[in-house]
Amino acid sequence: MFYSTRSKLIASFLAVSFVVGTVSLFIGGQLLYKSVLSEATNRVRLDLNSAREIYQTRIKAIRCPSTITTLGSGFLSALKMHDAPELAIRLRRLAQQAELDFAGIVTNEGTTLCRIGPDSIPKEGDQTANPIANLALKRRVAISGTVVLSKEFLSAENPELAERARIPLIPTPRTAPRAEKEETSGMALAAAIPVFDKGDLLGVIYGGILLNRSTKIVDSVRDTVFQQEIYKGRSIGTATIFFKDLRISTNVMTPEGKRAIGTRVSKEVKEHVLTKGKRWTDRAFVVSDWYITAYEPIEDIFGERVGMLYVGVLEAKYADMRSKALSVLVLIIVAGMLLAIGLGYILEKKIMSPVHRLIKAGHQVSEGSLTPEIGAISKGEIGVLQNTFQDMVAAMGRRRAAAENRLLQSEKQASVGRLAAGVAHEINNPLTGVLTYTHMLLRRKDIGDDIRSDLQTIVESTERVRKIVKGLLDFSRQTKLDQEPTEVNRLIRSTISVMENQALVIGVSIEFNPGEDLPMLTLDRNQFQSVLLNIIINALDATEPGGSIRVSTGISLSASDAGKKGVEIAITDTGCGIPQEDLDKLFDPFFTTKEVGQGTGLGLSVSFGIVQRHGGTIRVQSEVDHGSTFTIWLPVDERGGEHENIGS
Repeated sequence: MFYSTRSKLIASFLAVSFVVGTVSLFIGGQLLYKSVLSEATNRVRLDLNSAREIYQTRIKAIRCPSTITTLGSGFLSALKMHDAPELAIRLRRLAQQAELDFAGIVTNEGTTLCRIGPDSIPKEGDQTANPIANLALKRRVAISGTVVLSKEFLSAENPELAERARIPLIPTPRTAPRAEKEETSGMALAAAIPVFDKGDLLGVIYGGILLNRSTKIVDSVRDTVFQQEIYKGRSIGTATIFFKDLRISTNVMTPEGKRAIGTRVSKEVKEHVLTKGKRWTDRAFVVSDWYITAYEPIEDIFGERVGMLYVGVLEAKYADMRSKALSVLVLIIVAGMLLAIGLGYILEKKIMSPVHRLIKAGHQVSEGSLTPEIGAISKGEIGVLQNTFQDMVAAMGRRRAAAENRLLQSEKQASVGRLAAGVAHEINNPLTGVLTYTHMLLRRKDIGDDIRSDLQTIVESTERVRKIVKGLLDFSRQTKLDQEPTEVNRLIRSTISVMENQALVIGVSIEFNPGEDLPMLTLDRNQFQSVLLNIIINALDATEPGGSIRVSTGISLSASDAGKKGVEIAITDTGCGIPQEDLDKLFDPFFTTKEVGQGTGLGLSVSFGIVQRHGGTIRVQSEVDHGSTFTIWLPVDERGGEHENIGS
């Protein structure tokens, strides 16, 4: 029973189901993973845009109240008078309102007049470099953005800020080498607003917040963008502000439950974002969990890349989604395998009965019969198979007949060719002598007109015989083809131009419809042009005045060898046509329907041989009084014999 068709059918279904299921599971898993990763990546990319907006909004929140403060008349009067105590009071109110970590006023000479720290009114000579105020003084415009502040500046503003900015570097895997053990500089969001009175620059008011160890921005990103979403006890989203490659503000947690201040980003991310200035979007292991992450560089007020903004989405949620989807896919595959067993039993009888009849018919065909008995045509795919089998048998019959005709034609051409070659060579030499001596006699002055007329008749008859001999030589000659890449349309145009005057005299129009994008063919131009000329001349002879000849080209498949592509040239006339009984003899040597003396009957035979040596075919369709069509087909994608074709 294990060798029965039913068992094999069921085993095949199971094998196909298993293979397809396994491949589907693998491919589906990969596509699902990519789809989930793409979804998470798109989300984190949008989340990064939102985080940037929150970051920029905080800068505006520093700049706006500072700008408003400079507009008050009391502030301007105090600044003109350098009333440091009054200005310090106003600065404290500003700092409290805007939640600033530091603020101060710098005179137009670049010295700090007052600030909000413990040492609110600096002593003379107690000055430190103030990068944002100096830039505003230099450019005489408002400046806002990210700025790196030195330890000295932070200490002068407030010693607590300097201590807050100090962050020891925690060893982190896969980071770039870094010599220092701690970071003492701070990264801040700050603004500096020039103060003018009637066009005169009085000074600059500045203020900002220190990002080191700050939680407001990153927690605002988490709460606003991720809406405090929790997955398995962990926040699904995190945000971080980096100073260089160091986490200075983050809600990424360590395994101990502390913020991961002091950890660093990997060398790969640092080079991509800080060095190259590009965005990074990919999965990464962040401190203790896998995240889908996005980083972008942060530039300071001088246009230098000084840090990075990061958001990340916990990958575990998306991994669980993928696992659930894969589980459903596995169940579907198992159900499909069970269904395959049932289908095997049902389909065995339905399929095998007509199959057995086809097997029997196949044996009949192998024994030579082209009319096998396959029974009633079934419905569905088996019926298609039966019809295809019948079409195949019919095609075999047509190909057999075509092959026999080609073989017969080739044998006929070969035998006649050998005979023609021998006869032509034997006749040519004495014929040349007759023609030579006849011309010599015609030059004599002592012969009468009647004899001269007879000699002229001999010359004309001899020339006709000579033309026949030349046709015999052309027919029998097997010279090597002088092939070269040829544009068929251009060759046809040049051939038609040769015949246009003759056609005009007869009163027949010649029309050319060239096909587009035809590939180059490797042809013997002269020989192939003679084929075209011969067919067009025959068409002119068969067409009455007022008729037409149409030549067209295009790409087509071979009529005798299915699947082979080639260039087709069709020459159609509106002439008298060819009787059906003459079509099979049309390419036979010496066969002609023209009057005696008007043709040798070798032109089409020679043309047939030239086309055949190029690997092509030539066929004729004709109806009496309705014209004829000669179709030449040349291959473009194969080599054969002495020819070589170039395809596109």
